[in-house]
Amino acid sequence: MLNKIWAYMILSGIIVASFQGNISIVGTAVLDSSKEAVTLCITMLGIMSLWTGIINVASKAGIISGMTRAIAPLLRLLYPGVDRNHIVNEYIASNMISNVLGLGWAATPVGLKAMKELKKINGGSRVASKDMCTFLIINMSSLQLIPVNIIAYRSQYGSVSPSSILLAAILATTCSTVAGIIFAMVSRRVL
Repeated sequence: MLNKIWAYMILSGIIVASFQGNISIVGTAVLDSSKEAVTLCITMLGIMSLWTGIINVASKAGIISGMTRAIAPLLRLLYPGVDRNHIVNEYIASNMISNVLGLGWAATPVGLKAMKELKKINGGSRVASKDMCTFLIINMSSLQLIPVNIIAYRSQYGSVSPSSILLAAILATTCSTVAGIIFAMVSRRVL
């Protein structure tokens, strides 16, 4: 559905530009935007490579497993339907740690693995379990101490102080995560 909406907007823009005699402006904008998209992708690839490398070093050094053990009591509280020795706890913890470090794209693969394991625990049902819903809510609210993507975007587009949003980002994501956890816990008790 969304593809149809985008296609409609793009085509209608081209048609209107054609009738107004501004089709050359559309062509220039397409080329400039393409160039900017490639530049931004290269910047983000470099940042992603750096942080993925840091996460791999931290994992090999045992820091990730230590952080997983540290948040184990929180995981038991948030996911009471999951056995404490199940592999999904490691996936959920890795997802949460990646999100806290602002590495949403690094959190995605382990998030998918966590959801797959939660589905197995749920007996393969097409209806999401309470643990699956809780995971999704907390993943989407995404507490971030270092908003890497936003800092990279601000740097790419010439911000004088790209990291000046740290305090606001921490405050906003803390509020969203606390609200998400409260909602998940209340929903768990009500439903």
